[in-house]
Amino acid sequence: MPLRRDLATDRRSLLRTAGAFAALASAFPATARKAMAEAADASSPFVAEIAPGVYTHKGQIAEYAPGNEGDIANAGFIVGRDAVAVVDTGGSMRVGARLRAAIRSVTPLPIRYVINTHMHPDHVFGNAAFEPDQPAFVGHHKLARGLSARAERYIAINKEALGEEAFAGTKIVLPTLAISEATTLDLGGRTIALEPQKTAHTDNDLVIRDVESGTLFLGDLVFAEHCPTLDGSILGWQAVLDHLTQTAAPRAVPGHGPASMAWPDAARPLQHYLKVVTDEIRVLIKDNRTLSDATATVGLSERNAWQLFQEYHARNVSAAFAELEWE
Repeated sequence: MPLRRDLATDRRSLLRTAGAFAALASAFPATARKAMAEAADASSPFVAEIAPGVYTHKGQIAEYAPGNEGDIANAGFIVGRDAVAVVDTGGSMRVGARLRAAIRSVTPLPIRYVINTHMHPDHVFGNAAFEPDQPAFVGHHKLARGLSARAERYIAINKEALGEEAFAGTKIVLPTLAISEATTLDLGGRTIALEPQKTAHTDNDLVIRDVESGTLFLGDLVFAEHCPTLDGSILGWQAVLDHLTQTAAPRAVPGHGPASMAWPDAARPLQHYLKVVTDEIRVLIKDNRTLSDATATVGLSERNAWQLFQEYHARNVSAAFAELEWE
């Protein structure tokens, strides 16, 4: 088991000089080198250690914009005796490069795996920053299909949202290791357990568990603070959460929100939101009400519980209505 560093040592390792990053940056284009240099800024460490050898980065609660460069989702990495596994990479090449620089400030060990929790751009668009490490890119067995089908739209929409400079170097990197059943990865004295899920937030959600610390990386199966976004099945999502909340774990990393949360308490607000939406839509359908009625009335009691509610809630209601009217 890796020894826990004391606070002073941790801070020194996270804040090494820009010279160390310059050596690493030679393998990257100019846009990534700039991002890596910024990661050496001592004013704000990019990652925090939430358990021995487990680090997370907290993304902003925001939509894609030039000012955040796509840094709107949580990410992290796990350090074993022999290698590192990365979990999600952020929403652009620049964010991925900063995450890679943060890893290098902690350890020189090879980056063996880059694991994506699901297909959404804010979690996978930083993958390209890790290509020089030649890791296995790991994802749910449906991830490649989902990303490929949406590639042109994802690139166009997010390039426009970020602008040319912030989006430079960003591209889609498909998985090279597809997970279709429970699988373990070895980092040397440290096991990472992967469990593909049935359709929930998306049809390609993957749960990652660091066996040593018990930490769960749940991607967007759990939202906190940020209004949930439904791109799969509202019923399936509730079923997956019901299953996952029976899993004992000291902490979980949500896809959006705090860098680490107590488990299973972290899931409770989301479970409540999904139930409210489901129950209220069912009542409207029973009363032969329309989709327009649903988007205007369903779930409004949740408005003050979530940031970005106005941006995402009506879409969730529309998707859920389309699913539930065929029950």
